[in-house]
Amino acid sequence: MLPPIEHRIAEEIGVSPRQVMAAVQLLDEGATVPFVARYRKEATGGLDDTQLRTLEERLGYLRELEDRRASVIASIEEQGKMTPALRADLDHADTKQRLEDLYLPYKQKRRTKAQIAREAGIAPLAEALLADPLLEPEQEAAKFLNAEAGFADAKSVLDGARQILMEQFAEDAALLGELRSFLQDSGKVRSTVIEGKENEGAKFRDWFDFAEPVAAMPSHRALALLRGRNEGVLKLSLDVDRPDETAPHPCEGRIAARFGIRNQGRPADRWLADTVRWAWSVKISLHLELELMGQLRERAEEEAIHVFARNLKDLLLAAPAGARPTMGLDPGIRTGVKVAVVDSTGKLVDTATVYPFEPRRDWEASIATLAVLAKRHNVELIAIGNGTASRETDKLAADLLKRHPDLRATKITVSEAGASVYSASELAAREFPDVDVSLRGAVSIARRLQDPLAELVKIDPKSIGVGQYQHDVNQGKLAKSLDAVVEDCVNAVGVDVNTASAPLLARISGLNATLAANIVEHRNANGPFPNREALKEVARLGPKTFEQAAGFLRVPTGDNPLDASAVHPEAYPVVERILGRVQKTVRELMGNGSFLKSLKPAEFTDERFGLPTVQDILAELEKPGRDPRPEFRTATFRDGVEEVKDLAPGMLLEGVVTNVTNFGAFVDIGVHQDGLVHISALSERFVKDPHSVVKAGDVVKVKVLEVDLQRKRIALTMRLSDEVAPRRADDNGRRDGNGGSRGNRPPQRREEQRPAAGGALAAAFARAKGR
Repeated sequence: MLPPIEHRIAEEIGVSPRQVMAAVQLLDEGATVPFVARYRKEATGGLDDTQLRTLEERLGYLRELEDRRASVIASIEEQGKMTPALRADLDHADTKQRLEDLYLPYKQKRRTKAQIAREAGIAPLAEALLADPLLEPEQEAAKFLNAEAGFADAKSVLDGARQILMEQFAEDAALLGELRSFLQDSGKVRSTVIEGKENEGAKFRDWFDFAEPVAAMPSHRALALLRGRNEGVLKLSLDVDRPDETAPHPCEGRIAARFGIRNQGRPADRWLADTVRWAWSVKISLHLELELMGQLRERAEEEAIHVFARNLKDLLLAAPAGARPTMGLDPGIRTGVKVAVVDSTGKLVDTATVYPFEPRRDWEASIATLAVLAKRHNVELIAIGNGTASRETDKLAADLLKRHPDLRATKITVSEAGASVYSASELAAREFPDVDVSLRGAVSIARRLQDPLAELVKIDPKSIGVGQYQHDVNQGKLAKSLDAVVEDCVNAVGVDVNTASAPLLARISGLNATLAANIVEHRNANGPFPNREALKEVARLGPKTFEQAAGFLRVPTGDNPLDASAVHPEAYPVVERILGRVQKTVRELMGNGSFLKSLKPAEFTDERFGLPTVQDILAELEKPGRDPRPEFRTATFRDGVEEVKDLAPGMLLEGVVTNVTNFGAFVDIGVHQDGLVHISALSERFVKDPHSVVKAGDVVKVKVLEVDLQRKRIALTMRLSDEVAPRRADDNGRRDGNGGSRGNRPPQRREEQRPAAGGALAAAFARAKGR
């Protein structure tokens, strides 16, 4: 019998069963992961949000496994086929796959050829030939003729016996496990182009004749191959290397060995060997190929979802520019540049549309309009969307600041990913019912500079565009993972309950869309909340919800200074005990780092609040309401470099990391097309995981290695000492490490990380195809 679920999870994540049991109990009682991670450290022994998310996921899987186990056992017992050995195997099955392998012979299925043969009484023949190969197959088959059942001659009887053995082989759990392991370790995924699809599927040409071990294939490559298959360009298969393609498949030997089948020249040996070959080629190989390709997809999807979640977290926790009056510019050429000004709280105060570009070319009037708006509202920041006409709009803002130095504003390019989605959303329509859809995007651009987290939570995370093959993965799992990231980020930062929008409040621990709307409605009707206690007056916000949410909701200018901190109201008595001991007011204590460091946390613990909570309280009092996000920084794009054609190998540029994948990082360098820093060019040292070097939102210095104008691809390096190979006149922007054409060479694997400069970088784009 397997250990209890909690013990299995504890072993997997490297903690004690007691910690897991405490966490499971809290989660089952309705506590959220952020609440448990922050305010129940004594109970869980300090499990963090990452461990708790893993625990929560594994808990769901293992509970589903136990439910399925009970169902399988009940089904087999109902059939009267349960044996002690089978029951022991079922009780020890530690994965869903193992459980299904054991259940396979007993699963209700449509009437098979093997079942028809059994009903005709042919099973004893199959058993006899397998047990004694000295028997003559055709002579023995003559004893089992049954014309009424469709077995009128020896050939049909032997076919029936073969079907019985094939099904027996294909449903042997131990054999399937062995073959699966062998193919996982030794199998290769092979891809070939479907005849006639060469031109249509040109973007997949690096995979037209490609093979890689299934165990070593990275997620992005697996998803690229699977996309090629789904688009009808590539044919994929799973096979193993053989010195001679005409030789028997290695798996056939394993099947034969499992059932003691050997070629010793006996009468039934040839017939049994053919049965093994048929069992492999007709039944088992297809089943295992589908299963293993499915597992490859699942593994690739899990990794892609993990990459997306990590990038989203970095983006959401990007440094905010702060509560400063901001002008948002949503670039456009013929349709004009949309302008929105928001005050320091993010409230929309003015809008306009200017037409500095073709066809109107009204540059002077555009400058004048922007100057009036900027002076009227004391604009300190100008946020410029990074879409089409971004650099042209950046020039407009630069000219504005040059002509009006009294503005003292700073212009910053901002990712506008998802802004158009927000503009057309029901939420935007409710927030700005009288504002044109085209102007709402400019509002979003301005606000996301002030506070990326507060604005991006209004957009479906899948629309933000920091994923790797995000449209190819399981959308349900992706949404669940991204929602968890948003929840963790919002609660890590905390929100001002008197200014936060309903979408932001809805992400707070314990709250939902309805409760968030109720908070906003109560705030609008009764004015700002004077303290956290007043939250209990909100409709449908009960004690349990208050417990889950209160610590993450801040009242910066309320009655109680502690309401502006992350100290939970339930722990206020601890603070009062500290105040009584040190004879100071809470305002005197908050921010007094040197004094707080002199206190001994152990002196303030009690039965309810242990050392971890007291330590957290003292840390919070030292820096009340501290924001975990970094200090605000922005990249400066190089003047005169506005389009891909302006780039040249060897240029040193500054840019912003927009997306990190398993094969490298994409960087916005201000030319409307992100460049790729391949994993091999991220650092002078070996890099196993690009996320260990960079994250979305980082400002980095890069060198241009290669520019492919035809395909608009840019190869960059963060190893600024890398030399740039000279461009050949006939290479069309593609060359290998020796300056020659790459042709259709398969991409290098990750361990080959130090190619000549410019070589593997060009190949990296092949890996990024279809992102």
